Amino acid sequence: MSPHPYIAIEGAIGVGKTTLARILSDALSAELLLEVFEENPFLSDFYADRSRYAFQTQIFFLLSRYRQQHKVIADTLQASPLVSDYLFAKDWLFAHLNLTGDELAMYERVHAILGEQIPAPTLVIYLRASTDTLMQRIAFRDRSYERQMSSAYIHDLRLAYDRFFADYPTAPVLTLDTDNLDIVHDGAARTEVVARIKSLVQAGSYQLPLPELGDLAGTTPTTGHTGRRLADFQRFHLALDREKGSITDLFFNYIGLTEEIGAVGRVLKDTWRRQDQFLPQVGNRKEAQDRALETIKAELQAGLADTLAYLLKIANDAGIDLETAYLKKMGQNWQRSWSAQPADTTD
Repeated sequence: MSPHPYIAIEGAIGVGKTTLARILSDALSAELLLEVFEENPFLSDFYADRSRYAFQTQIFFLLSRYRQQHKVIADTLQASPLVSDYLFAKDWLFAHLNLTGDELAMYERVHAILGEQIPAPTLVIYLRASTDTLMQRIAFRDRSYERQMSSAYIHDLRLAYDRFFADYPTAPVLTLDTDNLDIVHDGAARTEVVARIKSLVQAGSYQLPLPELGDLAGTTPTTGHTGRRLADFQRFHLALDREKGSITDLFFNYIGLTEEIGAVGRVLKDTWRRQDQFLPQVGNRKEAQDRALETIKAELQAGLADTLAYLLKIANDAGIDLETAYLKKMGQNWQRSWSAQPADTTD
């Protein structure tokens, strides 16, 4: 593991990646790695005729990005933090937007070989903006090779980015909406964004490691639990399902969830029976329940863990950030009023 954080900034064309990268580089005293794209000889032709020049453009970018990031990232991180205005993995996103058939298959083979040799970032900052905002920013900077970009292409690209980072499994992702965020002219907004990112990359807290797959065989995870969020476990399940070849289907996982809930129910039913057996001995229902739970705790832990796993898998299948959904719903419940009867705060 690198002794220094590596932050990669991503988002659609014109969203402001390089601007934020320069600001963060200064704020974090980090080295700056900027994407070199002007040297691609096919870029202007690609924007004029995407179908004809997509493969040449994409392969050139893939090799150029590999050449720029291979070893440079690892070597830099031995001495200092690093901020980059692009992520190597995003090349795959563009390829799937622009290539099909044999060309896409060939690209994927080359990408798989090269991608394994590129270090993963500590944190990805995903900048979002509406299509209209992106088109305005592209027009404002007025790069000659971008003048032929269509709004439809930028719209498709923006949606592809949303899908890509909805379930990105390799690193924590901080998403920032930039439609109304001006970090260039608004000093307060810039300070707030920098402070938020700094809080994520402070020593000991910026690394949000997922459990290693090998840890699952033991009883005590070696990576600990400090700093993990629900989104980290969603990403872990994506990696786990891919590693084990598990079925990733919304309805199959719902069936699995109901089976695990049934298993939890059977354990609790057994607990109820044991509680009644202990009650004459201890004369106190709470103590009887505690003793009964001790006898089945391992089974209940396993059942609840499997239930949570299926909830995470269903959220992944549906493209839902479960932590955000939970906080939003509980925030609504907090504002509600219930009758004097015991409240069910999950409805």
